[in-house]
Amino acid sequence: MLQESAIANPRELHAYADFSAYLHDPTQPAHVLSPTRWADAMGVPVNQLAAQAGVHRNTLRLSPTSPLIQTFLLDSLRVLKAAFDVSGDMQVSIRWYRTEPLSVFRYATAEMLVSQGRATDVLNYIESLSAGALG
Repeated sequence: MLQESAIANPRELHAYADFSAYLHDPTQPAHVLSPTRWADAMGVPVNQLAAQAGVHRNTLRLSPTSPLIQTFLLDSLRVLKAAFDVSGDMQVSIRWYRTEPLSVFRYATAEMLVSQGRATDVLNYIESLSAGALG
């Protein structure tokens, strides 16, 4: 795992463990993912992250432990971990999550689907690809 001071650019993290470690703000409890760090690592504006999580943009700053925010971040992280297990590279997984239109979901991206509360559908899709059912 990377030391806090060793992280120059979170968008250069290729290992899942390093990516996951970066998302944890040392000033918060261990189980809390940082919305600010998430936005930075994913390359999304904070207001876009707020919209995806279904909260007001100020909620990210004022209440980063909000259940809505944490549920969205954890669901997203679950999907990214599944994608990482297939690709072996976090940056490839993030690119897929954010930009790859999925034909079986009417060309929505995994990011769009997770923000619609469909993380389980995306996980099932990734599992079926891994098993060769759709791939």
